[in-house]
Amino acid sequence: MDNFVSRFVKFRRYRDEEVSKYEHLGGADGVELDSTASKDSDELRKRARESLDDDTFTVEEAVEAIGFGKFQIKLSLLAGLCWMADAMEMMILSILSPELHCKWQLETWQEAMITTVVFVGMFLSSTIWGTICDRYGRRVGLIMCAIWLFYYGVLTAFSPSLLWMLILRGLVGFGIGGVPQSVTLYSEFLPSTARARCVVFIEVFWAIGTCFEVALALVVMPTLGWRWLLAFSAIPVLIFALACKWMPESARYHVICGQQEKAFATLKRIAVENNKPMPLGKLVVKPVQEKRGKFSDLFTPELRVTSVMLMFIWFANAFSYYGLVLMTTELFQSGTTCPGEQTVAGDQQMCYTDCRGLNTKDYIDLLWTSIAEFPGLVVTFFIIERIGRKKTMALEFIIFSIFTFLVCICTTRAILTLFLFVARAFISGAFQAAYVYTPEVYPTTIRAVGLGACSGMARVGAIITPFVAQVMLRISEYLAISIYGTVCLVAAVAALMLPVETKGRAMQETSSSHHKDAESRANDTSSK
Repeated sequence: MDNFVSRFVKFRRYRDEEVSKYEHLGGADGVELDSTASKDSDELRKRARESLDDDTFTVEEAVEAIGFGKFQIKLSLLAGLCWMADAMEMMILSILSPELHCKWQLETWQEAMITTVVFVGMFLSSTIWGTICDRYGRRVGLIMCAIWLFYYGVLTAFSPSLLWMLILRGLVGFGIGGVPQSVTLYSEFLPSTARARCVVFIEVFWAIGTCFEVALALVVMPTLGWRWLLAFSAIPVLIFALACKWMPESARYHVICGQQEKAFATLKRIAVENNKPMPLGKLVVKPVQEKRGKFSDLFTPELRVTSVMLMFIWFANAFSYYGLVLMTTELFQSGTTCPGEQTVAGDQQMCYTDCRGLNTKDYIDLLWTSIAEFPGLVVTFFIIERIGRKKTMALEFIIFSIFTFLVCICTTRAILTLFLFVARAFISGAFQAAYVYTPEVYPTTIRAVGLGACSGMARVGAIITPFVAQVMLRISEYLAISIYGTVCLVAAVAALMLPVETKGRAMQETSSSHHKDAESRANDTSSK
């Protein structure tokens, strides 16, 4: 009978809408019987169904089998648009502050507060958005974040005073704190072979956003003014919110919630768009045994070291990245290429130009500063899959530190600019490598909370760095520059000490599976 079954039973796979949701190959839809076997048809159908029921697959296996295709390309553009909108809201700070300094006759600390309140809002909201995305869905959280950001971004254009500007920009920062969750959703749809390079790729949209904001300011500021610039800068995030109607919820999130049918429907949609077949069998949905979205879960025994190291790495990234941007302006304004040469003439020049608006040359310099990030992204793109995430972060931190320390030497303006731009290129690459590693290392149950917490620590670094790059730099340039180089050297050590390398590793669904994976990798290392 076994030979009979193997000879006359044929399985067919369908991708039509009329097929059942699990694409079972049973009955008239999936089993063809030879006419001579009519008396055994019931038994054969039963065996066919039993054989199929034994086939199962997970979300990870389905994502890997479907691979990268048309769906992921569209999702890349959508996630990139979110990053572009975020970059524009951040870049506008360097344009808005000097303009309001003249228009409203602000003091230096008041001007600095316009930037500080944005980072404070981002810090306060990072874990909140992560909790929302883990409990109610990544898509829901991103739509709420986009609408919030657009509303308060436009409202800021109507600020009548500094107090209202600070309040509204703080609320804008609160909305920006949820933007990193787009990486969570994006990475959960990517196969492991393409995940790192795709996440690095969307960082290109950040550079595009900064360049576009500078170009927009070059056109709008001389004619329409800063209020119109704020309003126009909010348009990309509105487009993103409307485009989210196409974006599906994460299948991994549905699985953790026990929503098997929704997860299967999402995976089938991706397969259809990519013109790839679905895996045979049933989608496996494990019982929900862990609570989702708890900040305390980041510090369980199996994740404690990872979380502490990652939070410091994110702190170092933001502290150094935004510090370098501020420090570059300060060094150029000082008029000297030899740190420590603080002359009275230089101080007078800074004082006399306090109320000077940005001109065409200033905007071009800002544009070049933004373009400097592209080389770092290219390097990260090519090495992250070759040497791994941990070594990529460590290498780029070390290179940043080297070129930052080189700023301490007396040299020409051209060489100083080269040192600063190379340093910015590699700190940008290290930042993006952290964005690749973080969603990969945390399990689905706390992935958004983990990314939100790390993003929150980055905001702490961004809040502190103006006091180093601006205040301390005017007291001792050597000390301020050395702090940035030293912090990133420590971050390089922290990157190498991370317990898990996620290169080529499947994304984990629960913290228990993360623990088992770490143990197996440790055993493999010790056996070698």
